[in-house]
Amino acid sequence: MTNPDSSNDRIDALIEKLTLQEKIDLVHGDHDPAELATGYLPGNDRVGVPSLSLVDGPMGVRAVTATAFPASIALAAAWDSDLAREQGEALGTEVLGADQDVLLAPGFNIIRAPQCGRSFEYYSEDPHLSSRLAVGTIESVQSAGAMATAKHYVANNQEHQRHAVSAEVDERTLREIYLPAFEAAVKEADVASVMASYNRINGTYATEHERLLTDVLKDEWGFDGFVVSDWWATTDAVGAARGGLDLDMPGVPVHEWQENESRIHRAIGALPDAAPKDKLAALAAKPWLPDGANPNLFEGSVFEDPLREAVKGGKVPETALDEKIARTLSQMERFGMFDDEQPEGSVNDPAHETVARRVAERGTVLLQNDGVLPLDEEPASIAVIGPNADKAKIGGGGSSEVDPTDAISPLDGIRERTDGETTVSFERGVERIEDPHDEDEGPFGLPVPDAIDDALSGDDEGPSIDAAARVAESADVAVVVVQDNASESEDRSLWLPNEQDQLVAAVADAAEKTVVVARTAGPVRMPWAGDVDAIVETWYPGQEDGHVTASVLFGDVDPSGRLPVTFARRTDHYPASTEGQYPGIELEAEYSEGVFVGYRHFDAEDIEPLFPFGHGLSYTDFEYDDVTVEAGDGPEATVEVTVENVGDRDGHEVVQAYLGQDDPSVERPPKELAAFESVELAAGESKTVTLEIEERDFAYYDTEESAWTVEDGDYTVSVGRSSRDIVDTDTVSVEDLTVVE
Repeated sequence: MTNPDSSNDRIDALIEKLTLQEKIDLVHGDHDPAELATGYLPGNDRVGVPSLSLVDGPMGVRAVTATAFPASIALAAAWDSDLAREQGEALGTEVLGADQDVLLAPGFNIIRAPQCGRSFEYYSEDPHLSSRLAVGTIESVQSAGAMATAKHYVANNQEHQRHAVSAEVDERTLREIYLPAFEAAVKEADVASVMASYNRINGTYATEHERLLTDVLKDEWGFDGFVVSDWWATTDAVGAARGGLDLDMPGVPVHEWQENESRIHRAIGALPDAAPKDKLAALAAKPWLPDGANPNLFEGSVFEDPLREAVKGGKVPETALDEKIARTLSQMERFGMFDDEQPEGSVNDPAHETVARRVAERGTVLLQNDGVLPLDEEPASIAVIGPNADKAKIGGGGSSEVDPTDAISPLDGIRERTDGETTVSFERGVERIEDPHDEDEGPFGLPVPDAIDDALSGDDEGPSIDAAARVAESADVAVVVVQDNASESEDRSLWLPNEQDQLVAAVADAAEKTVVVARTAGPVRMPWAGDVDAIVETWYPGQEDGHVTASVLFGDVDPSGRLPVTFARRTDHYPASTEGQYPGIELEAEYSEGVFVGYRHFDAEDIEPLFPFGHGLSYTDFEYDDVTVEAGDGPEATVEVTVENVGDRDGHEVVQAYLGQDDPSVERPPKELAAFESVELAAGESKTVTLEIEERDFAYYDTEESAWTVEDGDYTVSVGRSSRDIVDTDTVSVEDLTVVE
């Protein structure tokens, strides 16, 4: 990649040649003539500016048939920034292979409310874990030659009323919880683009938020890339232009953007230009638009006619356009787009399938195991049960959907793994769950009704919990595959849909051994947890679903994942549990829990979770020894711990270090994740792990001083296997008040 500093003269010279209209054309998107890009910025042949193509998303390239990687939360569950780099490099390569330039990922909003419909697209409830994964992913996407996009900036923590809700959040909470991963993306990973979210923050839309976009992001952190809007998020030309938005997307109304994906849109597009196309499209879409749908879907870009008139009227200086264009073009120059220096890419590379499988395996969390796993090498019979157990769970709905070349279901993965030596029976148990990746279609592309699908698959009487229980009773082990149906644009219930809880309870009552495989976007209620023998959380595993499920169940790999989120026993145990906190009242969500998000809240309130943050079992056993904590010259510390695999299987352990101030002058969580490392250990092997706790980890954000501040006093370092499974603690003393730069 070219050094962006060397491109200033070149970019300035290009901008000087542009007319006002040409400048306007370079600050908003337009229709992609190739009909591939999620967002498209036309170039300017007259002055030599190439076009720019932006594509979804975090789990694989959406434009073409591509590798479907596991959900981002599955990657986070591996707690391994090196693994994030592997996946990021593969993603970047596939972006270029699809003839695209910018990956609209990663997304790493904090999972504040587990009901968030996009929790599967995000990493964690913890800012430190999110930061490490974001940096690893961004650096590797960009080292492959594609631009990455940090999204959604900021406090975009729910899908309910996302186009209007205001996150009412104080400065300290923003700084300590919701901004750190974005700050790391800018300062450490030099991310090319940041996406402004739909929501408002303290009453101001993210696309118009001058303090966050300009004062913090650009001036304080030194971000030199471009800020792009979420799709149809921009509502005010002057506010967004002056606030710091650089590129408005997609720049065209939905009926033009999707003209060739809908017969209605094609018909509207064929009408004369004088026809009220936007009103007709809105009228045609009204029956299927959900509540809280984007109000700007049928509008053109406010960075087109409205912005041009604002510049002519003196409300926005033309130099502001110059800066916006310079930011975008300098990144295009940095990534070799002006001189045709972009690397070659590839999609559906077999090596990428291997990465996708490894990420899914490493991110699988063994939540509980009463000795039933791993399965015997050749059990006589297995009952596979579940409404969608015969379908791979590629991902959730919305912009992250990927069309894979191939995918394997848990049922087929188990059958393939047993190689015909074991009788594998299948019962759906309850009605199939609607899934955005269902391939069963009838005439005119309409989905096949469940009754017809069941008849075609031999379920003449339809699914039955009683039938599933009978099959489970006659098998050596029952594997119940449950799932939710999370999607962008709407939040999800924490209860499994379609009577799956009743199904699990009935199978557990009938079967000799019951294993539940949960394919969920995040935490769910598990009222049957005490009645089953094992629970395996695979999240949304992507195209390698069946292979991963089988390899974990049979012990071909160690389930080495650890929870990046807390699983509560009750919904009202989560921190955002009042209506005012979530989903909000009168379009205001009060972040009154402050910095006590996720496990911080459970620790502070002494609430016992169902499964704590950082939790995950293994097929082998690890012992910790020789834990030492050494203070640095300043408010820093080095932790050393020897970890030994004392079992007879190879495995991964995740060593976690937490830090808490003993007697703070302000409210602080009892402990916060400060460092971690995933270590691979062969049976009988031991390694010494070194973790660095940095100055910033000791600090809190002092709003009166507008600075990160470390107070003098004692701090407790806790080392363990989860936030609740602490192996050893030690104390570090800080003598002098320190202001962190």
